[in-house]
Amino acid sequence: MTPREVAALIAYVVKLDPRLALDDQAAAGERLAQWCDLLSDVPATAHGWDAARTARDYIARNPYRIQPSDVSRPWHTHKADVMSRHVGTFEPTAHPEIDPDDRFGNAYVAALRAERVAIASGQQAPTTHRAITAGPAAAEVTRRLRELGEYMPPTVAQALAQFRPHRTERERLARDNAPDPLTVACTWCDAAEGEPCRGKSVNPRNQQTRYRPLSKAHPCRVEDATAAHLARNNHQEAHA
Repeated sequence: MTPREVAALIAYVVKLDPRLALDDQAAAGERLAQWCDLLSDVPATAHGWDAARTARDYIARNPYRIQPSDVSRPWHTHKADVMSRHVGTFEPTAHPEIDPDDRFGNAYVAALRAERVAIASGQQAPTTHRAITAGPAAAEVTRRLRELGEYMPPTVAQALAQFRPHRTERERLARDNAPDPLTVACTWCDAAEGEPCRGKSVNPRNQQTRYRPLSKAHPCRVEDATAAHLARNNHQEAHA
Protein backbone atom coordinates (compact mmCIF):
# COMPACT_ATOMS: atom_id res chain seq x y z
CA MET A 1 0.00 0.00 0.00
CA THR A 2 1.08 3.55 -0.66
CA PRO A 3 1.39 5.99 2.29
CA ARG A 4 -1.86 7.60 1.14
CA GLU A 5 -3.66 4.23 1.20
CA VAL A 6 -2.20 3.39 4.61
CA ALA A 7 -3.35 6.74 5.98
CA ALA A 8 -6.85 6.08 4.65
CA LEU A 9 -6.84 2.63 6.27
CA ILE A 10 -5.76 4.10 9.63
CA ALA A 11 -8.52 6.70 9.42
CA TYR A 12 -11.01 3.90 8.72
CA VAL A 13 -9.94 1.75 11.69
CA VAL A 14 -9.98 4.81 14.00
CA LYS A 15 -13.55 5.42 12.90
CA LEU A 16 -14.44 1.82 13.81
CA ASP A 17 -12.43 1.81 17.05
CA PRO A 18 -12.14 5.30 18.58
CA ARG A 19 -9.63 3.97 21.13
CA LEU A 20 -7.01 4.19 18.37
CA ALA A 21 -7.37 7.96 18.03
CA LEU A 22 -4.20 9.96 18.78
CA ASP A 23 -4.12 13.64 19.72
CA ASP A 24 -0.34 13.90 19.55
CA GLN A 25 0.84 14.70 16.00
CA ALA A 26 4.26 13.14 16.54
CA ALA A 27 2.74 9.86 17.78
CA ALA A 28 0.39 9.81 14.80
CA GLY A 29 3.35 10.29 12.46
CA GLU A 30 5.25 7.44 14.10
CA ARG A 31 2.24 5.16 13.78
CA LEU A 32 1.84 6.04 10.11
CA ALA A 33 5.51 5.26 9.48
CA GLN A 34 5.19 1.93 11.31
CA TRP A 35 2.09 0.91 9.37
CA CYS A 36 3.64 1.99 6.06
CA ASP A 37 6.70 -0.14 6.76
CA LEU A 38 4.73 -3.28 7.63
CA LEU A 39 2.11 -2.85 4.89
CA SER A 40 4.42 -1.80 2.06
CA ASP A 41 4.03 -5.19 0.35
CA VAL A 42 0.31 -5.53 1.10
CA PRO A 43 -2.16 -4.27 -1.55
CA ALA A 44 -5.19 -2.27 -0.55
CA THR A 45 -7.38 -4.41 -2.80
CA ALA A 46 -6.70 -7.45 -4.97
CA HIS A 47 -8.49 -10.50 -6.34
CA GLY A 48 -10.36 -11.87 -3.32
CA TRP A 49 -8.65 -9.45 -0.96
CA ASP A 50 -9.61 -6.18 0.73
CA ALA A 51 -7.41 -4.72 3.46
CA ALA A 52 -10.23 -2.56 4.85
CA ARG A 53 -12.52 -5.57 5.11
CA THR A 54 -9.80 -7.55 6.87
CA ALA A 55 -9.35 -4.74 9.38
CA ARG A 56 -13.10 -4.46 9.93
CA ASP A 57 -13.42 -8.21 10.53
CA TYR A 58 -10.59 -8.13 13.04
CA ILE A 59 -12.13 -5.24 14.99
CA ALA A 60 -15.53 -6.94 14.97
CA ARG A 61 -14.15 -10.21 16.37
CA ASN A 62 -11.33 -9.18 18.70
CA PRO A 63 -11.33 -6.99 21.81
CA TYR A 64 -7.67 -6.06 21.30
CA ARG A 65 -6.52 -2.98 19.43
CA ILE A 66 -5.62 -3.72 15.85
CA GLN A 67 -1.98 -3.73 14.77
CA PRO A 68 -0.59 -3.57 11.22
CA SER A 69 0.48 -7.20 11.53
CA ASP A 70 -3.21 -8.10 11.92
CA VAL A 71 -3.59 -7.00 8.30
CA SER A 72 -0.27 -8.18 6.85
CA ARG A 73 -0.47 -11.73 8.21
CA PRO A 74 -3.88 -12.45 6.62
CA TRP A 75 -2.58 -11.07 3.34
CA HIS A 76 0.41 -13.39 3.26
CA THR A 77 -1.87 -16.31 4.14
CA HIS A 78 -4.21 -15.29 1.34
CA LYS A 79 -1.32 -14.96 -1.12
CA ALA A 80 0.02 -18.41 -0.22
CA ASP A 81 -3.44 -19.91 -0.75
CA VAL A 82 -3.79 -18.19 -4.13
CA MET A 83 -0.39 -19.41 -5.30
CA SER A 84 -1.16 -22.96 -4.15
CA ARG A 85 -4.31 -22.94 -6.31
CA HIS A 86 -2.51 -21.54 -9.34
CA VAL A 87 -1.63 -24.43 -11.65
CA GLY A 88 1.20 -22.47 -13.28
CA THR A 89 0.35 -23.47 -16.84
CA PHE A 90 1.41 -21.21 -19.68
CA GLU A 91 -1.15 -20.30 -22.34
CA PRO A 92 0.68 -19.32 -25.56
CA THR A 93 -2.41 -17.69 -27.09
CA ALA A 94 -2.38 -15.16 -24.24
CA HIS A 95 1.09 -14.00 -25.32
CA PRO A 96 1.04 -13.45 -29.09
CA GLU A 97 4.09 -11.22 -28.75
CA ILE A 98 6.31 -14.22 -27.96
CA ASP A 99 8.05 -15.86 -30.89
CA PRO A 100 7.27 -19.63 -30.71
CA ASP A 101 10.61 -20.31 -32.41
CA ASP A 102 12.57 -18.52 -29.69
CA ARG A 103 15.44 -20.94 -29.29
CA PHE A 104 16.52 -19.79 -25.84
CA GLY A 105 13.05 -19.23 -24.41
CA ASN A 106 13.98 -16.01 -22.62
CA ALA A 107 10.71 -14.32 -23.55
CA TYR A 108 8.77 -17.36 -22.35
CA VAL A 109 10.53 -17.38 -18.98
CA ALA A 110 10.05 -13.64 -18.57
CA ALA A 111 6.33 -13.87 -19.36
CA LEU A 112 5.86 -16.79 -16.97
CA ARG A 113 7.71 -14.95 -14.21
CA ALA A 114 5.70 -11.77 -14.79
CA GLU A 115 2.48 -13.78 -14.59
CA ARG A 116 3.44 -15.32 -11.25
CA VAL A 117 4.43 -11.91 -9.87
CA ALA A 118 1.10 -10.45 -10.98
CA ILE A 119 -0.81 -13.27 -9.30
CA ALA A 120 1.25 -13.08 -6.11
CA SER A 121 0.65 -9.33 -5.87
CA GLY A 122 -3.06 -9.69 -6.48
CA GLN A 123 -3.05 -7.92 -9.86
CA GLN A 124 -4.21 -11.06 -11.68
CA ALA A 125 -6.50 -13.91 -10.71
CA PRO A 126 -4.91 -17.38 -10.49
CA THR A 127 -5.44 -20.00 -13.15
CA THR A 128 -7.07 -22.86 -11.27
CA HIS A 129 -7.76 -26.45 -12.28
CA ARG A 130 -11.44 -25.58 -12.69
CA ALA A 131 -10.53 -22.85 -15.15
CA ILE A 132 -8.64 -25.38 -17.23
CA THR A 133 -11.31 -28.08 -17.16
CA ALA A 134 -14.20 -25.67 -17.78
CA GLY A 135 -14.98 -22.81 -20.08
CA PRO A 136 -14.43 -22.30 -23.82
CA ALA A 137 -11.31 -24.48 -24.04
CA ALA A 138 -13.00 -27.45 -22.39
CA ALA A 139 -16.11 -26.95 -24.52
CA GLU A 140 -13.99 -27.05 -27.67
CA VAL A 141 -12.35 -30.29 -26.56
CA THR A 142 -15.76 -31.83 -25.87
CA ARG A 143 -17.03 -30.76 -29.27
CA ARG A 144 -14.06 -32.25 -31.10
CA LEU A 145 -14.29 -35.53 -29.19
CA ARG A 146 -17.99 -35.73 -30.02
CA GLU A 147 -17.20 -35.29 -33.71
CA LEU A 148 -14.43 -37.85 -33.63
CA GLY A 149 -16.61 -40.43 -31.87
CA GLU A 150 -14.86 -42.82 -29.52
CA TYR A 151 -11.71 -41.47 -27.98
CA MET A 152 -9.95 -44.83 -28.44
CA PRO A 153 -9.38 -45.80 -32.09
CA PRO A 154 -11.11 -49.08 -33.11
CA THR A 155 -7.79 -50.72 -33.90
CA VAL A 156 -6.56 -50.08 -30.37
CA ALA A 157 -9.85 -51.33 -28.88
CA GLN A 158 -9.51 -54.55 -30.88
CA ALA A 159 -5.94 -55.05 -29.71
CA LEU A 160 -7.02 -54.64 -26.09
CA ALA A 161 -10.13 -56.83 -26.37
CA GLN A 162 -8.40 -59.96 -25.07
CA PHE A 163 -7.15 -58.09 -22.00
CA ARG A 164 -10.57 -56.69 -21.00
CA PRO A 165 -13.17 -59.33 -21.86
CA HIS A 166 -15.91 -57.84 -19.66
CA ARG A 167 -15.63 -54.43 -21.30
CA THR A 168 -15.48 -55.98 -24.78
CA GLU A 169 -18.62 -58.02 -24.13
CA ARG A 170 -20.51 -55.00 -22.79
CA GLU A 171 -19.54 -52.97 -25.85
CA ARG A 172 -20.80 -55.81 -28.10
CA LEU A 173 -24.13 -55.91 -26.27
CA ALA A 174 -24.46 -52.15 -26.61
CA ARG A 175 -23.81 -52.26 -30.35
CA ASP A 176 -26.35 -55.07 -30.78
CA ASN A 177 -28.89 -53.32 -28.54
CA ALA A 178 -29.01 -56.46 -26.40
CA PRO A 179 -29.67 -56.71 -22.65
CA ASP A 180 -26.58 -56.10 -20.53
CA PRO A 181 -26.74 -57.94 -17.17
CA LEU A 182 -24.34 -55.44 -15.58
CA THR A 183 -26.82 -52.60 -16.02
CA VAL A 184 -28.75 -53.91 -13.01
CA ALA A 185 -27.69 -55.16 -9.59
CA CYS A 186 -27.68 -58.88 -8.89
CA THR A 187 -30.25 -60.07 -6.37
CA TRP A 188 -28.42 -63.37 -5.92
CA CYS A 189 -24.88 -62.30 -4.99
CA ASP A 190 -25.60 -58.60 -4.25
CA ALA A 191 -23.13 -57.43 -6.91
CA ALA A 192 -23.65 -53.73 -7.56
CA GLU A 193 -24.53 -52.27 -10.94
CA GLY A 194 -21.50 -52.35 -13.20
CA GLU A 195 -19.72 -55.03 -11.18
CA PRO A 196 -19.53 -58.70 -12.25
CA CYS A 197 -21.34 -61.38 -10.32
CA ARG A 198 -19.44 -63.04 -7.52
CA GLY A 199 -18.97 -66.66 -6.57
CA LYS A 200 -18.57 -67.68 -2.93
CA SER A 201 -16.28 -70.37 -1.58
CA VAL A 202 -15.24 -71.37 1.94
CA ASN A 203 -11.67 -72.25 2.84
CA PRO A 204 -11.85 -75.64 4.64
CA ARG A 205 -8.79 -74.81 6.75
CA ASN A 206 -9.87 -71.56 8.39
CA GLN A 207 -13.51 -71.44 7.29
CA GLN A 208 -12.99 -67.99 5.75
CA THR A 209 -15.36 -66.96 2.98
CA ARG A 210 -13.86 -65.83 -0.28
CA TYR A 211 -15.47 -64.12 -3.25
CA ARG A 212 -14.28 -64.30 -6.83
CA PRO A 213 -15.64 -62.54 -9.94
CA LEU A 214 -17.57 -64.76 -12.35
CA SER A 215 -17.28 -64.65 -16.11
CA LYS A 216 -21.07 -65.03 -16.49
CA ALA A 217 -23.94 -63.34 -14.69
CA HIS A 218 -26.37 -65.26 -12.53
CA PRO A 219 -29.60 -66.29 -14.33
CA CYS A 220 -31.79 -64.06 -12.15
CA ARG A 221 -29.64 -61.06 -13.09
CA VAL A 222 -29.93 -61.89 -16.78
CA GLU A 223 -33.72 -62.06 -16.41
CA ASP A 224 -33.86 -58.73 -14.58
CA ALA A 225 -31.63 -57.07 -17.20
CA THR A 226 -33.79 -58.47 -20.01
CA ALA A 227 -36.95 -57.16 -18.38
CA ALA A 228 -35.39 -53.73 -17.82
CA HIS A 229 -34.13 -53.66 -21.41
CA LEU A 230 -37.57 -54.49 -22.83
CA ALA A 231 -39.24 -51.89 -20.62
CA ARG A 232 -36.74 -49.27 -21.74
CA ASN A 233 -37.24 -50.07 -25.43
CA ASN A 234 -41.02 -50.00 -25.04
CA HIS A 235 -40.80 -46.61 -23.33
CA GLN A 236 -38.65 -45.20 -26.10
CA GLU A 237 -40.98 -46.53 -28.80
CA ALA A 238 -44.00 -45.08 -27.02
CA HIS A 239 -42.41 -41.61 -26.94
CA ALA A 240 -40.89 -41.78 -30.40
